[in-house]
Amino acid sequence: MSHLDPERDGADEEAVASTDRRSRVGEPVVRADPEITGERASEAIDFDPDDPESVERAAEVLAAFADGEVGDDYLEMLRGAAACAALVRGVGSYRAAAERAGGVSVSFIRTWARVHDLPQSVRRHVARGDIAPSAAKHLARVDGAARLDLAWALLDHDLTVREIRSLASRVNDGESATEALRSEGVDLGDIQLSLPVEQYRELRREASMRNTTPGDVVAAALAERYD
Repeated sequence: MSHLDPERDGADEEAVASTDRRSRVGEPVVRADPEITGERASEAIDFDPDDPESVERAAEVLAAFADGEVGDDYLEMLRGAAACAALVRGVGSYRAAAERAGGVSVSFIRTWARVHDLPQSVRRHVARGDIAPSAAKHLARVDGAARLDLAWALLDHDLTVREIRSLASRVNDGESATEALRSEGVDLGDIQLSLPVEQYRELRREASMRNTTPGDVVAAALAERYD
């Protein structure tokens, strides 16, 4: 069940899919991290869906966001996404959120609320500027591990927003992310690493002694670490 869990009242009231979000909806976990956003971390707004005054502020920020007042500022876009998610949670449905924000479209609110509900590991790359908010909107259209698969493929293979949009549509049509990416010439799991010389030398030695590849050695080590 989504962390937003809005009241379902027709097709435009569907719940926002959730992957691995653990923080409260509206909490600026990424936006308030100075290691990511630097001095702008102090500007982060915490939207609390259980606080009426905070919900009202979310409605105001959302309305300004929908009017295009944030421009291309990706941190402001993340703030707007948080406002969308918090407002939906605070008032109980997308439709009520749209009315509270002065008639902003339900589709706009749903789209950006889903961006706020992306895994934190993905939102951190949006905040850093590695993933464009326009691409994040398409990543948010898919559920589960496919969100991560498409996000990491975007980073490792320099995929365009148009390519991510197409891939997200194919995944939603029932194709796996792995299959969709492979058909575009992307081998999911293929990553280029730069290692300190000593670790590189040891990795190569270990792979040779095991009669396997460096990738297999790394995969085994990670599997053991995260088991």
